Amino acid sequence: MSGRVCASVFQRVYCLRISVHASSQCLQRAHFLLNHSTRHDQQCHFSSRIKETDQTLFSRRKLKIIFLWKHSFSTRQDLDFQLSQVQINSLLRSNEQSVSVPEFDGRDLSSVRKFESNQVAANNPNEDRRSAATCLQSKGMLFGVFDGHGGWPCAQAVSERLLYYIAVAMMSKQSLEELECCMEQGKAVPPILQWHKHHSDYNYRESASLYIEHLRVFWQELLDSEEHGDGMSPLDALDRAFKRLDSDISLEAQVPLSNSLMKSTAIQVAFAGCTACVAHVGPDSIHVANSGDCRAVLGVQEDDGSWSALPLSWDHNTQNPAEVERIKAQHPQSERDTVLIDDRLLGILMPLRAFGDVRFKWSLELQQSIISSLESTVDLDSLNLYNYVPPNYLSPPYLDVTPEITHHKLRPQDRFLILATDGLWDELSSQEAVRFVGEHLSGIHMQAPVTNSERRMKLGKLHELLLKRRARASPALDTNVATHLIRQALGKGDYGELCQEKLASILSLPEDLARMYRDDITATVVLLNSDLARPRRS
Repeated sequence: MSGRVCASVFQRVYCLRISVHASSQCLQRAHFLLNHSTRHDQQCHFSSRIKETDQTLFSRRKLKIIFLWKHSFSTRQDLDFQLSQVQINSLLRSNEQSVSVPEFDGRDLSSVRKFESNQVAANNPNEDRRSAATCLQSKGMLFGVFDGHGGWPCAQAVSERLLYYIAVAMMSKQSLEELECCMEQGKAVPPILQWHKHHSDYNYRESASLYIEHLRVFWQELLDSEEHGDGMSPLDALDRAFKRLDSDISLEAQVPLSNSLMKSTAIQVAFAGCTACVAHVGPDSIHVANSGDCRAVLGVQEDDGSWSALPLSWDHNTQNPAEVERIKAQHPQSERDTVLIDDRLLGILMPLRAFGDVRFKWSLELQQSIISSLESTVDLDSLNLYNYVPPNYLSPPYLDVTPEITHHKLRPQDRFLILATDGLWDELSSQEAVRFVGEHLSGIHMQAPVTNSERRMKLGKLHELLLKRRARASPALDTNVATHLIRQALGKGDYGELCQEKLASILSLPEDLARMYRDDITATVVLLNSDLARPRRS
């Protein structure tokens, strides 16, 4: 993959028309990209993030930038690394979403006042997905963010299906019986979810019948359980739904399917993978289920007006010592040095929990059997499948989807919930994200008092302090708080200020370079009705 990317980049670069004299503008642009840590007049730097590439690819990228530095191009073919403010806004706002939630839905007061969401892609197509829906047969709302890898198919399928599994698990036996009765009689089935979709959201329509069939099998099993009664708690429903959907994804890739398009989709979904973070926001509490390295953070407003971040999930990667020990404990002592290599599972996969990714779950025999059965009928390259075996694949499975679930009882100071894929958290800490959102919502930018030591600063340091304080008070450019958050993540300068030069440069990178510097970003901000958590007066 890296070789093909490099070849494409160099072919494009060397096909450009070279003029005799290097323009100073082109020299400045290339110098800016090559020396990404050099300070500019705006006191900001271009934060280079090399994603899933090796040192060879990085070296070739530098050669490409040197080439740009030494030559200028015709106006038509110049790689323009600068965007206007209008272009930046158009790119950042094209996928934004804002949904106000009725205070009373006919059953209960809603603990969600509003939610706003946005996505900015680095991959083409975007491998992130998002979901939001109101539970119609039980209480609460569901929000999810999904980060695909090895392509987008798994994230797409999980974003369509997981919320249904959770909602069905929370439904009472009586409601499930009504569903089953309607299915048997061919009547319209009562709606389970009210979806809140963006106009660009895509669905696997060809696989809808298969998805409904397996969802029905799931609720039939719940009906056969004597313990189901009034439905599962959100905690149990989240756990059961994650595991059951992953099991169905694995099964669908193994069973014969008469529809070739449906079969291809099932194979792509299973061999690709995705991480998921889903929140159920109920009348008085939040449950978060996380599998992978997406993240959920609660924004809390303290008595003095300041903002603090309360984590509701933990990243499942090698930066989490408990997760590292969990993975190693599942395999023989002889594999302790090979199960995790270079901060990746078997040296390949960064997240340590995920949907799909059957190449890390199935036995070698099953993998070979499925791939061999496809080779005569399907072009494996077109499905993004490659006949390889992960190194040191000795005691599968190495990966599972079991979510880590947290519960939080809502309080008056809990103001919003941020759900985001790791592309955002690569750029911002949880505390920074909460502060950006909180100050955007309140319009108040808290400044810490100047300390005695700061009063005695030399002029240079004092200037630096003033720049930092000015950055805290900069006005917001977006009404959508998720867009504001993403803008700050991509354009944050040395002192926390919004650096337009950095933002313009990173958004204008060609598709084959963008993924080297940043990841897809999806963020959903759920604004909570904190008044519901206040004590009632008699």
